[in-house]
Amino acid sequence: MGIGMFFDRMESGRASISDAVYLEVIAGLHGTTMPNILAAACLAMVGAITTYETGDGITAALTVVGVVVALVRLVEILAFRRRRARAPLLSRAEAAIWEWRYVAGTVATALVLGVFAARSIVLGDALCSVMAIGIGFGFGAGVVARLALRPVAALLDLVAIAAPAAIVTFMQPDLRHVGLGMLILMYVVASFEMVRLSFNASISQMTLKRKFEQLSRLDPMTGVSNRSVLAMDLPPMLAAGPVAVHALDLDRFKEANDRFGHPVGDALLRQVASRLETLAAAEDLVVRMGGDEFILVQRAAGDAEPMARRIVTAVSAPYDVDGQVIELGASVGVAVSPEDGRTVEALLSRSDRALYRAKQDRGGYVMARDLRTPDGTGSGQPVADGLAA
Repeated sequence: MGIGMFFDRMESGRASISDAVYLEVIAGLHGTTMPNILAAACLAMVGAITTYETGDGITAALTVVGVVVALVRLVEILAFRRRRARAPLLSRAEAAIWEWRYVAGTVATALVLGVFAARSIVLGDALCSVMAIGIGFGFGAGVVARLALRPVAALLDLVAIAAPAAIVTFMQPDLRHVGLGMLILMYVVASFEMVRLSFNASISQMTLKRKFEQLSRLDPMTGVSNRSVLAMDLPPMLAAGPVAVHALDLDRFKEANDRFGHPVGDALLRQVASRLETLAAAEDLVVRMGGDEFILVQRAAGDAEPMARRIVTAVSAPYDVDGQVIELGASVGVAVSPEDGRTVEALLSRSDRALYRAKQDRGGYVMARDLRTPDGTGSGQPVADGLAA
């Protein structure tokens, strides 16, 4: 198997995971600064001791480089946290840039530690060599724990740590150095196997978690959002700009449900939800509040009244359920921000009052602004009565 095919195989799950899961992975990479700080502290301590004992200038230079790399990585982690706390939300493309910045930093750290351990072996001070190799093994254990979700990055780190030391040991003719080199290579193989297993398990767990979160937001009957989503999503939509809240109630649904049975009633609700989703734009929100009540939150608030007309027309069109042709009506109350309210509570209250007036008028739509006119008349046109089989 070529090295390119190997990398493709290890990263094959990357494109298949959702954006939300991918962003969670990248946030996890930047979740703590402690491993970076501890690695720098250990390197500084062992580097200082080795330089003092051996007087080796290369060891001193590697120590300084390692500490500088650790400081740069610390700045990168803190910068990511500040960016994530700001709007807008990270896109997948931007998250990928942050990922490769992190990977570049961790590979640089691993390479410095690997060369540091190799230099310690060359110097021949047994205790200094043990300390230097111990730092590398400790960093490798952290790689297994931290980078299990980024297997290619983990492999690069493990190779960068082990390769310099392994090369130096195999260049020594005695059996002890060859044995040490073999142990280092076996450590890399075992560590990467743990990374592979952890990667598969973690991605499955995170994907399952996201699926459960999505299911908790959906109405199981119709597949549109449930009322809990309205409480979570409407405030940020309102904060981002004007919206129109269309409160919808089906006319004559109870009669249809009683006449044709609950399975037909359920099918009608699913068709109503489908028609509303067809009308809604990608940035709009369709919510089933319960029973035969729906809400459509529209971003293009300037198009609120034409949208109300389209909702009444679409929902009032005949339905075909198992050969039964059924006609319903629709009553819609519309509140538009900021004219009808600047808060979620105000918009929902005024759209509900407009809906009540529309039902009094036996269908059609009523704009909340029209309830403020002297005569209080609605703007909607009533739809025809009737229930056809």
